[in-house]
Amino acid sequence: MTETPSTASVTTVLGPVPADELGPTLMHEHLTLGFPGWRTDPRAAVPERSDVLALAEDRVGEMMAAGITSMVDPCPMDLGRDPLLAAEVAASTGLNIVMATGLYLDAMAASHWKYAASFEGARYLADTFIHELTEGIEGTDVRAGVIKVATGPKRITRYERLVLEAAAIASIETGTGITTHTDRGQMGDEQQRILLEHGVAPERIVIGHSCASTDHDYHRRIAGTGSYLGFDRFGLESEIPDATRTESLWHLLQDGFGDRIVVSQDTTWCWYGKPASWADEPTWHVLRFVRDIAPALRDLGATSAQIDALLTDNPRNYFGGVPLPPPERPAPLEAAHP
Repeated sequence: MTETPSTASVTTVLGPVPADELGPTLMHEHLTLGFPGWRTDPRAAVPERSDVLALAEDRVGEMMAAGITSMVDPCPMDLGRDPLLAAEVAASTGLNIVMATGLYLDAMAASHWKYAASFEGARYLADTFIHELTEGIEGTDVRAGVIKVATGPKRITRYERLVLEAAAIASIETGTGITTHTDRGQMGDEQQRILLEHGVAPERIVIGHSCASTDHDYHRRIAGTGSYLGFDRFGLESEIPDATRTESLWHLLQDGFGDRIVVSQDTTWCWYGKPASWADEPTWHVLRFVRDIAPALRDLGATSAQIDALLTDNPRNYFGGVPLPPPERPAPLEAAHP
């Protein structure tokens, strides 16, 4: 039986929270991130934990002052997550934080998990995900509340397919949602197809970074099949201008898909080992959507109810496992990747 938001709970780093108590939610932000091997770089500064904690608490303070009460940190197992830090931030600020289990894309994967996938298969990965969802992450009692998967551009590799299959197994056995990384706004419909073929309910899927694509039919195919689109990189203007993202989002709202879009910025607050030459973008801020994009959408004609759905209703329904009704207008039937 499908849970409704009034009965479903979300696993946060401090324990279960009713889905209907999440409030305005940013669905894709990172407290910490570090690509595998960063600790071996002699030029990589290792920040003091107290400094990382203070920075995270400052960011959360800004978010909560703007009305945000929950966030998802979909950092997978191999990308520098810190469950105890997240729990400390949640305890000190009152923000609901949902952490992830799962694995990142092939090109940046940790060799341990590629080896495990090759020799042990999807079931081994799935059992690891399930352990983190039901027991705890990395020996802690902090449990994951969402599953993260990722694929690179143009094709999905064998390793990435195994991770997708493992995520499907874990999702079905635990009732947990899946959120994805797509590269350059590609392969999201193929991710969705693979997950659906392995039995995942469409409403349990967020196809992340969909806003990197300007292909409106691509968006409509995914949303029309009953999954969520992640418009979750606002502020990252070197990838695609926010004006373009906003226009794509406005088209989807006009086409009746406003109940299947979640928003965020994909900011990283502490990026371990990030080279100093990688300049931060001034627009890439955790409140970019609230401060700039929501007003721009209102100027285009979006209603307060539509904005509220993006921030509050849709995350609540996603975590509640509420099936999405047929879209108001039919999506194109042709597939991009037969």
